[in-house]
Amino acid sequence: MKNPSQFERDVYEAVKLVPRGNVATYAQIALMSNHRGASRAVGNALHKNPYFGEVPCHRVVNHKGLPAPDFAFGGADVQRRMLEAEGIIFGNDGAVDLEKYQFRG
Repeated sequence: MKNPSQFERDVYEAVKLVPRGNVATYAQIALMSNHRGASRAVGNALHKNPYFGEVPCHRVVNHKGLPAPDFAFGGADVQRRMLEAEGIIFGNDGAVDLEKYQFRG
């Protein structure tokens, strides 16, 4: 496995700040990692995350609160189950209520 780039390391460090029971959006992680406007690149970095045990990438959702269909560890259903195990409830539309669960740190 190749070493992560500085960008990937910055993203992983930002994701570690999202506490259990909260989510962040890709754009929010881009801002937190000082890479404004890089939300697509954030998604790419998270979906190949080599540090699954250390970086809770399942806590990052898209701007609508939806889990990622290409979540690296089994798709949106796996990501959803991981978030539900942390107490996050999904709406009928399959999205996380960002007003309720989005990390505000």
